[in-house]
Amino acid sequence: MKGHLNTGIGEITIDNEVLAKYAGAAAIECFGVVGMASINMKDGIVKLLKKDNLSHGVNVTVEDNKITIDLHIIVSYGVSISAVADNLISNVKYNVEEFSGLEVKKINIFVEGVRVID
Repeated sequence: MKGHLNTGIGEITIDNEVLAKYAGAAAIECFGVVGMASINMKDGIVKLLKKDNLSHGVNVTVEDNKITIDLHIIVSYGVSISAVADNLISNVKYNVEEFSGLEVKKINIFVEGVRVID
């Protein structure tokens, strides 16, 4: 299902892929997040995604115009995962709600790996 906004003079439909890309872009701006992760289910291998593949580490569902976002991330070594997650949730929630005009109901964070940054 996609997000819908009724403006009074028409309707706006927002594709889930658009919401996923926006959420991914907001996520990688957060301190402690190295990038989005993609998991090869066959091999169980986690891969750091390049900036042009941000939506692949994000799953968005929309029910009753409320958004649920799953973020698969790789964090920097030495950071507090709970602090990164709190910052990530508030940043992504704010940015996606401002961008779309829809409510973010839930954000699930899956830490798929840790990277040592030189």
